[in-house]
Amino acid sequence: MVEARVAQLTGVYAVSALGRGADAQLTRVLAGVPAFGPVGRFDTAARRVTVAATLPEIATLTDELAVAIDAACRAAGLDRAQRTGCALLLAVHGGPPASGPAPAVLAGQLAARCGLSGHTRVYTSACVSASTAVADAAARITRGDVERVVVAAGYLVEADQFALFDAGRALAVDGAVRPFSAGRRGLLLGDGVAAVVLESSTGRRRGVEPVATVLGWGRAGDAFHPCQPEPGGTGLARAVGGALRRAGLPPESVGYVNANATGTAQSDAAEAAALRRALGEHADRVPVSSTKSVHGHALEASGLLELVVTALALRHGELPVNAGWLGPDDSCLLNVVRDRPHRTEATHALTLNAAFGGANTALLVGVG
Repeated sequence: MVEARVAQLTGVYAVSALGRGADAQLTRVLAGVPAFGPVGRFDTAARRVTVAATLPEIATLTDELAVAIDAACRAAGLDRAQRTGCALLLAVHGGPPASGPAPAVLAGQLAARCGLSGHTRVYTSACVSASTAVADAAARITRGDVERVVVAAGYLVEADQFALFDAGRALAVDGAVRPFSAGRRGLLLGDGVAAVVLESSTGRRRGVEPVATVLGWGRAGDAFHPCQPEPGGTGLARAVGGALRRAGLPPESVGYVNANATGTAQSDAAEAAALRRALGEHADRVPVSSTKSVHGHALEASGLLELVVTALALRHGELPVNAGWLGPDDSCLLNVVRDRPHRTEATHALTLNAAFGGANTALLVGVG
């Protein structure tokens, strides 16, 4: 019998305001202390909101991505020779570059710099960019098209996007992200740079123990509104259902959900409705939190940063707290992880993302 091919995470690395490296992300996420503070990298005097989750010392996005890719490859035990022929899928902002190279050029430069000589592909589909790249990488590996893919993503808080979100009154004026909570006021931006190596069984043959396995993925559109989610959560529910079907698992197998929840009124309520549609009665029991409540919204990089955090937390056996909680909201009655992390023996978790334009993604990961 031929063994089914799976996409395993063999190397992970991430940077956020929580710190540098995978261990820093896990430690600080489980501590549950938000990393938001005054923005010092550009002038916010004219803005309604003046805080974000930023690292005090940061290199250029190009340099941070190169460091992340190299670190993930080294964590996977890949030397320069073993990176030959490996593809790079890169998720970054797709607008005209204020500084630095255009996305397609950047992907080529990073591949050459890090010794990845396979093809490159760029993802610029806003907040589902990185999760879409992971889904494509996993699909190519499970089909047998490739043995190994590197996925990288990056966003560093900068003046233009900050001004747009502030002008659109999407940022939380109270300086806190409160997913699914009563009194939530909006999102806050955060730095995020991450890279992962996805492989078939080649990692185990090198003696590398995988961090987790990407078992399923789903993608669906709302076709409802340019900025607002469909209130019933139909698109996100279809994405979750697609991930479960691909993995061949029932809703009851999900032991944790790292939600997209940004702390905005409409999107959190729509996501709660989506979970009820997709998981049925299990939505009352499954622990849910949004790690954006501590590391902020990293836009194009969110999906990869949150995948890394979810996989590490599941492997560690402790589920992150949903920071900023003030009290229950009737539109978001879920089993939210509050006060302290939850110990768990769960082996499967969902990480969800949604973007302007009604795009939705779900990634289902497993450990053990």
